[in-house]
Amino acid sequence: MIKVLTVGVYDYFHLGHLRLFENAKELGDYLIVAVQDEDFILKTKPNAKILYTTEQRKELVGALRVVDEVVGYTDVDAIVKMIDFDVFAIGEDQNHEGFQKAVEWCKEKGKK
Repeated sequence: MIKVLTVGVYDYFHLGHLRLFENAKELGDYLIVAVQDEDFILKTKPNAKILYTTEQRKELVGALRVVDEVVGYTDVDAIVKMIDFDVFAIGEDQNHEGFQKAVEWCKEKGKK
């Protein structure tokens, strides 16, 4: 079984998020979506307007047929080390330093 991991905030859930999940699921058999913790979001972006709590966003994402498992996370470069997966699926706009570190770790560990 090929497990795919993708991560994000998913606060204002939109069609682009659904397309990300659909495309990620095509890369394997089992899709794990990590939803970023609201306290961490506010720590890094204190002026962020969060619509839904972490638990509400996890529930919304988990209700989608394409998603097999939902977990919470804080730092992207930490969650990749904590989850058992084979493929790391990210969007083109997910390129900040934490993502760069996560992608580098994935390459070092033989993840796609």
